[in-house]
Amino acid sequence: MDNREILERFKDGSLDRRDTAALLGRTPPLPYAPPAPADHLPGAAQRRDGYAVVGVGGRYPQAPDIASFWHNALAGHRTRGAAAAGRGNGSPGRPGHALDRIDEFDPEFFGLADEDGALCDPQERLFLETAWQTMESAGYLGARLDALVPAAGGEPRGVGVWVGASSSDYALLTAAHAPGHGPGTSRTGHWSLPDRLSRLLDLRGPSQAVDTADSSFLAALHLALASLRAGECAAALVGAVELRLHPARHTADGGEGVGVVLLRPLAQAEADGDTVHAVIRTSTMGRSAGGVTDGITLHETKESVAAAVGDAGAAVGAAALTRAVLQLREGTRAPVADGDSAQPWPDEPRRASVSVRGAGGVVAQVVVEQYLPDAAEPVHGPAPSPHGEELILLSAPSPAHLAATAARLAGELRTRQPELGAVAHALRSGRAAMPCRLAVVARTTPRLAEALSLFAEGRDGEVTGYGDEAAEGTAATAEDTTATAEEVGTPVVRAVDLRGGRPDPLLLTGLPETREYLAGLWRANRTEQLARLWLFGVDVSAAAKGSVVSLPGTALLRRPLWIGRDG
Repeated sequence: MDNREILERFKDGSLDRRDTAALLGRTPPLPYAPPAPADHLPGAAQRRDGYAVVGVGGRYPQAPDIASFWHNALAGHRTRGAAAAGRGNGSPGRPGHALDRIDEFDPEFFGLADEDGALCDPQERLFLETAWQTMESAGYLGARLDALVPAAGGEPRGVGVWVGASSSDYALLTAAHAPGHGPGTSRTGHWSLPDRLSRLLDLRGPSQAVDTADSSFLAALHLALASLRAGECAAALVGAVELRLHPARHTADGGEGVGVVLLRPLAQAEADGDTVHAVIRTSTMGRSAGGVTDGITLHETKESVAAAVGDAGAAVGAAALTRAVLQLREGTRAPVADGDSAQPWPDEPRRASVSVRGAGGVVAQVVVEQYLPDAAEPVHGPAPSPHGEELILLSAPSPAHLAATAARLAGELRTRQPELGAVAHALRSGRAAMPCRLAVVARTTPRLAEALSLFAEGRDGEVTGYGDEAAEGTAATAEDTTATAEEVGTPVVRAVDLRGGRPDPLLLTGLPETREYLAGLWRANRTEQLARLWLFGVDVSAAAKGSVVSLPGTALLRRPLWIGRDG
């Protein structure tokens, strides 16, 4: 742009004063830092009125999970390279910061037929997977999800969903494959991203897509915090996704990614024993810059994550916030420039600002702090069983998913060996109850791992059909075998496939009388009765307060699924 065009854009409002001055060469662009309310100024004592980040999930170039993303950040790894495989049309495309295997999806897991899964925008599929995994890792599926009721009143499952998205490449590809607006065309509205998740999990909070270009994620987060503050929801799931699928958008610096965070009011998160990764203090959104930056030594922006995700559009803010949260949580400053190295970050409380400006000029920013636990007594999980045994419940949408999930959990138990009671609590309180189920009573973590491994390999346990056979047949010898299982060897795994009929034929699930009855069974450690009810189709999960140990989530069985391609 020449000076005349710059001044014309300033006059019509498409450029603000700061950017106009920068483009005219008077001053360099400054990092955005909007004014903070007085009670949020740096130096104030840690308060319990912030918003806790209780779940973090994502998938970025050369980083299929958050642990990989953090490893790359510490190493200063640059992800730009040849475009990844799995682009649907077999074309390698141009170099960039690309995600791997985006053509793969598990439609059965989310209750979709293959045709519907192929029509579903891969951005929506990535968000679905990442949102589910984030909520599951935070322990907010199942009974704990049911317990989320907004402060202003309302129904259970009071979770709002906000998703930043700014591209619809797949709709163009499907339209080219099947011209017109018939059944072979993908939907183009971004509204579908939050809507599908809200319907899948029966979430009762707001559900909104946000498009402010690169600032979409932080703008969505700003709106989510306003809803939490107003008591419209008890938790907020905020995400963003960007895929460059159309050849016209393949650029050397083009980036891709999906990121999700789960937020709750800090005081409530602490009361319920949530894992708190960091605390969001304030957020702003507007078209102006300037303000207080005292006490904030870390500034995450689009530029600071460019090496990791490239120009990732709507998802760049998610990557920037995730990078900030991980540095705050781990107490380590990740390198930014080439030649830098990771450095310890000793100051407390550690603070960071994350800001991104969208192409239309909308700037969004959040201020996030290190979490400092309250000095009050921490919240622990339920007490271990006085009988020394724990009932382990696991479920999945199909027998294949159940076996794969059992194998994943067994591997984690062998590696980390978490306390058995914590494992039982996490699985019964924070997981969704799905139709293919197993139950096993164990006395030690190693024995549980062994039993799950044998089941996954098909060498122990049996998946039976629906009905009385499932509840009675699989438990016929339970009282003789489980009581002494640890004395004689590996505990017995009982499993059932309830897809062939209606689960819970007696309609016990959800009744207040049933909840009281189940609570009494859990208190008395009636493992046999609870196991039989679980295998009969009753949701026996319990939302007892207490910290939830992180465990591997339900396995996804992805396979290639793309418009116009068989198999």
